[in-house]
Amino acid sequence: MNRCFFMLAAMLYNIVAFAQLEDLAWVKQVGARSFPKEKTEVWVSGEAGQAAGVGAAETVVTKAIQAAIDACSAKGGGVVRFRPGTYVTGSIFLKNGVELQVDKDVVLEGSQSFDDYPLIDTRIAGIEMKWPAALINAIGVKQAALTGEGKVDARGKFCWNKYWAMRKEYDAKGLRWIVDYDAQRVRTLLLQRSSDITIHGIKFVDAGFWTVQILYSSYVTVDGIVVRNNEGGHGPSTDGIDIDSSAWVLVQGCDIDCNDDDFCLKAGRDWDGLRVNLPTEYIVIRNCVARKGGGLLTIGSETSGGIRHVLATDLTAKGTGNGFHIKSATTRGGLVEDIHIRHITMDSVGNAILFTMNWNPAYSYPKLPAGYDPDSIPAHWKTMLHPVEPAEKGIPQFRDIDIADFRVASAKRAISATGLEQSLISGVRIRDVHISAAKAGNLDYIKDWDLKGFSIEAKDGARLQVNHSTGILFN
Repeated sequence: MNRCFFMLAAMLYNIVAFAQLEDLAWVKQVGARSFPKEKTEVWVSGEAGQAAGVGAAETVVTKAIQAAIDACSAKGGGVVRFRPGTYVTGSIFLKNGVELQVDKDVVLEGSQSFDDYPLIDTRIAGIEMKWPAALINAIGVKQAALTGEGKVDARGKFCWNKYWAMRKEYDAKGLRWIVDYDAQRVRTLLLQRSSDITIHGIKFVDAGFWTVQILYSSYVTVDGIVVRNNEGGHGPSTDGIDIDSSAWVLVQGCDIDCNDDDFCLKAGRDWDGLRVNLPTEYIVIRNCVARKGGGLLTIGSETSGGIRHVLATDLTAKGTGNGFHIKSATTRGGLVEDIHIRHITMDSVGNAILFTMNWNPAYSYPKLPAGYDPDSIPAHWKTMLHPVEPAEKGIPQFRDIDIADFRVASAKRAISATGLEQSLISGVRIRDVHISAAKAGNLDYIKDWDLKGFSIEAKDGARLQVNHSTGILFN
């Protein structure tokens, strides 16, 4: 009954919400089109829950959970459930037609051993490579779900510690650009090459790396999840939700506190991303909250495959590093276009609006230090170092961006938009945006911007600086 009620309520919500967005007809088609049918019910062994997490010698029960998932799928699909308790597990893999239900008195805890997360072929931060499987995976799956009011605690500090130790060593060697890829931290939930997937109601805690990655997938709904990645400290790169070269995705009613981008759209990096050439498109993000983190809505920096047809509406940022952030680099390439962001409230953010095409050079532009043999380095190092040829393919483009109905209090800077001499940020429309900030900011290398009802109250008294720009209309 509860599952049927959830699906009916979601459908009614969509009808009402989408009726208000008739100017973007495609939004009616986003999200999972179907839900696993309740054909059978399989319970994870009760002994597994009782044994998990007892004393210093934890019992990892990955096999028991996977056996229940496999049995359910073999019977034609249905729901896999847990009796109350704590279950320590390594990587588990959802199957076609299976709903994994984590009820409010159930906790899934991530194993603290990297050996419990097998290497798989995947993509990380825009590069295809071998990487540990996530804690929960749906790879090549159709019509599956992860639901419930329970908790998935990745206990990611073992990954954070590994990264910071490596970062200190790599920085000293001039290898800042590759340490994120070599550290191989564990994601919490991976959807890869899957479709008609529903994620509903789960609380995710302390990801080792990204929390939810939606990769090469379509028709996905993420509804009402809570992410709290700062409960055990402040781990690096603990993104909330990353939508990566995927399409027809609906994210709604989510509440994220993390230590990097909260809601993020990606589409591949540099030569490898241009080779794959898969866009992120037809995305709706609505009625969500971002607390700590790098950005309420971040597009990039992995833009190589293109990011387009995006609606972000009715969002709130509370203490987030940036509000609306589009970032890329001169080796990324790709076209960011047809972006609509409206009905936004921000309080105590860094930059309310930030666009940059030359983001974080120390990370973005790989260079092999002296003393390394190019023929003997790892394969993913070679991928990262592969030049974009011709170089012009690496120049990104940002255009056709609608920004409307922003209310921003106590920002550090209202707006900073910096294009390139060879790639001006164009076709931006701003309507009814009011920002109170310490500094007004700058517009550099832009063209054909139309700003109506755009007001900035800058505490330093300085005006918005405009340079190397043309066709800006203030009303």
